[in-house]
Amino acid sequence: MNGAFYRVDKFAVPEEAREEFLINVLKTHEVLQAQEGFIRHTVLEQVSGPGEFNFVTIAEWENAETVERVKAAVQAAHRARNFDPQALFTRLGIRADIANYKPVAA
Repeated sequence: MNGAFYRVDKFAVPEEAREEFLINVLKTHEVLQAQEGFIRHTVLEQVSGPGEFNFVTIAEWENAETVERVKAAVQAAHRARNFDPQALFTRLGIRADIANYKPVAA
């Protein structure tokens, strides 16, 4: 698949989990930035509105194939620092909605 591809993760993070959550998000984004095919990433925090998710991360990649390759690199980096995202989410009460997106053709 050619063209830009996006990983968009939405999180409902309890206030008391905010700092630990962000530390781990930023560590993961350091790994992402080092990968071939990486374009940019953004971490957004909700400041108003009724939305369910108070954090959104968006990573832009050159194409879908890049995302599959990077997934393995991120998993290896997590293992190397003995980090289990699912265990963190469970312990801190974080809910996530994680998906890949492609631009809509105009």
